[in-house]
Amino acid sequence: MTTSVAPIGALPAGTGALALDTYQMSMRFGSFTALDQVSMKVEPGTVHALLGENGAGKSTLVKCVAGFQRPSAGSILIDGREHEIANPVVARALGIGMVYQHFTLAPGMTVAENLLLAGGQVPSVINWQRERARLEAFLATTPFQLDLDATPAALAAGEKQKLELLKQLYLKPRLLILDEPTSVLTPQEADEVLGHVREFARSGRCTVLIITHKFREVMAYADNVTVLRRGKAVHHGRVADNDPQALAHAMVGAAEPGEEAVAASPPADAVQTAPAAPSAALPSLNVSGLQVLGDRGTLAVRDLNLHVRAGEILGVAGVSGNGQRELVEALVGQRPRVQGKVEVMGEAYGASRGENRRLRLRSLPEEPLRNACVGDLSVAENMALRDFDQPPLASSRLSGGWLHFGAWRARAREWIADYGVKTQGENAPIRSLSGGNVQRAVLARELAGDINVLIAANPVFGLDFAAVREIHDRILRVRQQGGAVLLISEDLDELLELADRIVVMSEGRIVHETPAAGAERHVIGAFMGGAHHAAEETVA
Repeated sequence: MTTSVAPIGALPAGTGALALDTYQMSMRFGSFTALDQVSMKVEPGTVHALLGENGAGKSTLVKCVAGFQRPSAGSILIDGREHEIANPVVARALGIGMVYQHFTLAPGMTVAENLLLAGGQVPSVINWQRERARLEAFLATTPFQLDLDATPAALAAGEKQKLELLKQLYLKPRLLILDEPTSVLTPQEADEVLGHVREFARSGRCTVLIITHKFREVMAYADNVTVLRRGKAVHHGRVADNDPQALAHAMVGAAEPGEEAVAASPPADAVQTAPAAPSAALPSLNVSGLQVLGDRGTLAVRDLNLHVRAGEILGVAGVSGNGQRELVEALVGQRPRVQGKVEVMGEAYGASRGENRRLRLRSLPEEPLRNACVGDLSVAENMALRDFDQPPLASSRLSGGWLHFGAWRARAREWIADYGVKTQGENAPIRSLSGGNVQRAVLARELAGDINVLIAANPVFGLDFAAVREIHDRILRVRQQGGAVLLISEDLDELLELADRIVVMSEGRIVHETPAAGAERHVIGAFMGGAHHAAEETVA
């Protein structure tokens, strides 16, 4: 292929949607190859989805395009012309903008100040009358209306994501890269944002490259798709010619030994599992009138009531920051309760270690390395945290007994094999494992033996497709064996797939409940976004 290389100091001043090509692009970090001769064609004025498991190379690819990393080999072409994108400044001059999964807003500045700051050329003295007029004129051309004088602290999560998008649109990008842009949005907000992004692309103003793990978003809003697997581009095509099952198969590929069932499973948002019939007996977990303080000393959980019966999964939906984290921490003993009652199997529950063992309550917390492990201890030692002082891991004497470290290691080796934990061995520090393998190690510990109640908080957040499928299957197995599962998740697709009932948590309260079968996504999303306030005002 013959191309001309544009000198860095002579960047084109193009406008409108650009065409992006990567040609045999590779990226190596020492002996590890993150990208292996990836060629991808993104047509101008389209929405192009980039799929792949964790570690497939998606982030590395877009970081090379956005100038945060320089590829080891290969080329990046803009409108058919090769460019050396040495840094983000060069990328911006080429018309490349990027919206990150996590917010990059200046919290103490107003919306107007954040928009100006995004331009990178703020004068020492700002003519605010002129700049506000420009910003208001800009907002008039977009579907997103925000208060220019508001600070990010006063904005809801969806409004913050819109501001992140506005920051890039203000710079009139020719290529807009979106990294998991809907992870903190309600379904309605996600559809609104992606719908407008698609319109921007179809109008010819920009090209969009989106990283997402949600097949629904790909099928609804993308024109074309590329799938990466282990650093290689393994699938390209029009979305209209694909379906979630085909894309999932491309992502996972041929199963490794012991992983056949996982690899063959369809995507999480394309599966419906028949629920077990919940028991009519006393709830396995009952929470009434619970109040819990947040980190700032104000109530984060307010008079919350819920129950979960044996053989049932209760899903808790809600936008991040509405008390879900504080609820979980109060239930598992990591945060004190101000008021209220928690019962497990009909008994008052204080979340002590002895109660957990006797009542058979287990938990799968978000960020398990931080919340459920001791990073410097070995895999075997972490697997023994629940019962290291119980036979056969210790002698039966109540005090002065011996710990049987050989038994710890032997059991750990069995669990490592059973759960497919990829580690250098049972003696390796658990912090040396990848996120998915830390979660598998915690799963092995928490799912051992009979379980009455399982509390799972965003149990697959940030994990790859195969790990998600595996963990979902194990959670379903707990329900099928008669356990009660409280599943807190910010992913509505996950709840719709797994749960029997769904409740919506907003501002520390349960504001809506519905059976999962036949649940309407837009209704749940409305309550996630605060629809209960409108109902309360109407009643008043």
